[in-house]
Amino acid sequence: MIESIITSKTRIKILLKFFLNGDNTAYLRSLESDFGESTNAIRHELNRFEKAGLLIAEQKGNKKVYRANKNHPLFKDINSILIKHVGLDKIINKVINKLGQLDSVYLGGELAKGNDSKIIDLWFVGDKLDKNYLFSLMEKVEKLLDRKVRYLIVSPEELKDILKTKLKNELFLLWKKE
Repeated sequence: MIESIITSKTRIKILLKFFLNGDNTAYLRSLESDFGESTNAIRHELNRFEKAGLLIAEQKGNKKVYRANKNHPLFKDINSILIKHVGLDKIINKVINKLGQLDSVYLGGELAKGNDSKIIDLWFVGDKLDKNYLFSLMEKVEKLLDRKVRYLIVSPEELKDILKTKLKNELFLLWKKE
């Protein structure tokens, strides 16, 4: 879908890397290995995004590290478009009201790192969740999105323990009960 609007594959990869999870950071050489593309194409797009104010660059040693400018007026809109592109909006909207005592939903795996993937890793946090409903829903969602959905159900206490480990950097909060 997004490929018909944005024709540059490099630009799409940069959008996913920095705007699906606004906490991601990267430098040119790491993007080269992540994307499997030439540094020239990536540098050109990074400069374009930085000039537009969508990316912020900081010098750390001999590396220029990029991150999304979360204060940019378009950040939330771009993030929303990418969530829809990946299909996460459909999952969240169907799940939150019918799953039980759901506290939050986290995105993990490659998508949380900003890398496009045919696999969506979700962590559902709550007590007394309807596992049968979730299982049947995920089968339907996989067909609808043409992506594999892997999910894990954890209690709030288990999540607290997990967030104390190195995994905390690999999870991105998608939804939280207000």
